[in-house]
Amino acid sequence: MPVRRSLSVSVLTVVAVALGSASCATAADLDVPAGVLFEKEIEFANPDGQHLQLNLARPKAGNGPFPAIICIHGGGFRAGHRDGYNALCLKLAEHGYAAATVSYRLAPKYQFPAAVHDVKAAVRWLRANAGKYSIDPKRVGSTGGSAGGHLAQFLGVTAGVPMFEGEGDHLDQSSHVDCVVNVYGPSDFTKSYGKSVDAAEVLPLFLGGNLETARHKHILSSPLYWVTPQSAPTLCIHGTEDKYVAYEQAEWLIERLKAADVESELLTLPGAGHGFKGDDAVKADQALIVFFDKHFQPK
Repeated sequence: MPVRRSLSVSVLTVVAVALGSASCATAADLDVPAGVLFEKEIEFANPDGQHLQLNLARPKAGNGPFPAIICIHGGGFRAGHRDGYNALCLKLAEHGYAAATVSYRLAPKYQFPAAVHDVKAAVRWLRANAGKYSIDPKRVGSTGGSAGGHLAQFLGVTAGVPMFEGEGDHLDQSSHVDCVVNVYGPSDFTKSYGKSVDAAEVLPLFLGGNLETARHKHILSSPLYWVTPQSAPTLCIHGTEDKYVAYEQAEWLIERLKAADVESELLTLPGAGHGFKGDDAVKADQALIVFFDKHFQPK
C-alpha cells in the first residue's frame, strides 16, 4: 500500500506505478511483439460517469479460445495506473493468454467497495466478450501487486457474494476467478497498523475511518475473512523485508487457505522489499507464469 502524501503528484504517480508491477511501461513506450495483438483504452464499465478502461493483449494466432488474466495495478488504492501492467500483459500474451490491465475508481473519492465492484465488472466484461476476443470464460485468473494484489485476492475469495457485485452491465456473467497470483497484497487490514509504514495514512482514506471508528469495514475488506473451501487456488509472492505490507500478511493468508483445503503456495523472496527489482522481479514473473500455466495450460 505504498506512497506517502508528502510526495508531489508527479512523483506519487511514478512510485505507485512502479510498485504495481515489476515491469512498467506506458502504452506509448511499448514495443509490441509481432505475435501479439494489443488494444488499449477499451471501456468496460461506466460507474458514476468514470468511463473505466482496460488494455488488452492477446495472441495473434494459436488454438484459442485463450485463458484470460486480469492484471490489477497497485498504488495504495488512491494512485497508480493500469499502464503499469502493460509489459506483463504482453508477456502473458506471448505465453498464450489474453491479458487485460484494468482501471478502477480510487480513494478517497471512491472508498471500499467501489474498487472491488470495478474489478468484478472487468471480469464480467471479459466473459461477456469472450467470443469477440477468443477468450475461454472457464479459464479466468487474476493478479496484482500491493493494493492490486489485495483486489486480485478479493476476486478469488468472494465468488457469488452479491454485495460485492455492484451495478452495471453483464450482471448475468460470473465475476469469479479460477486462479490468483497475489504479489505482496495485504490480507488482514485489522493487523496492518504498526506493521506498515503508511497504513495509518492509506486505510482511513480507503475505508472511511481507522480501526477504532471503522473496524467492521477493516474486517469486511480483508480477504483473510472471506476464505472458504471454494476459494480459488492461490500463489502469494512476498519479500521478507517489505515495509509497506508485512511478510506475515502472506503467511496468514496461505495458512487460512490451506486450513480450508484450498491449493495455495507461498514464494518467499528473502531480503526483498515492496516492489521487486533485478533477480527478484525475474523470479516473481517466472513463478507467476508457471502457476497460471499449471492451472490453465497443463502440458
